[in-house]
Amino acid sequence: MSILTENNVIMNAAAKDKFEAITIAGRILVEAGHVTEEYVSKMLEREEVVSTYMGGGLAIPHGTKDGKQYIRSTGLSIVRFPEGVDFGGDEPAFVVIGIAAAGNDHMEILTNVAMIFTEDDAIEKVMNAATPAELIAIFEGGL
Repeated sequence: MSILTENNVIMNAAAKDKFEAITIAGRILVEAGHVTEEYVSKMLEREEVVSTYMGGGLAIPHGTKDGKQYIRSTGLSIVRFPEGVDFGGDEPAFVVIGIAAAGNDHMEILTNVAMIFTEDDAIEKVMNAATPAELIAIFEGGL
């Protein structure tokens, strides 16, 4: 099973708040079989403790440490929010990447995703991708 497929991408979503945005990203992981329903609750729980907003228009929600038991396989979801979602940062999140990492994959995946977004035009590339395949291609080099 691939960690990122076209089925794990939503190109244009809208959410009233960060909790709805996280739920959307988490549902993709559930539907792809990477996690159970309980993992989404653990993603929301983490957000209540510490924001997963990384800056630069990017949020990377993931479950709490005790949420690992609900992960079946490593997977990512990518959701674009053209109107942005307030995550409590200096600017809205336009890209929300849900992460479920089995075993010890967590830090490596977080680091790789963050490194992709260190490029000055990364968020622009992601927002301008015309298809899910184009969007995935941006990530394939770094994952």
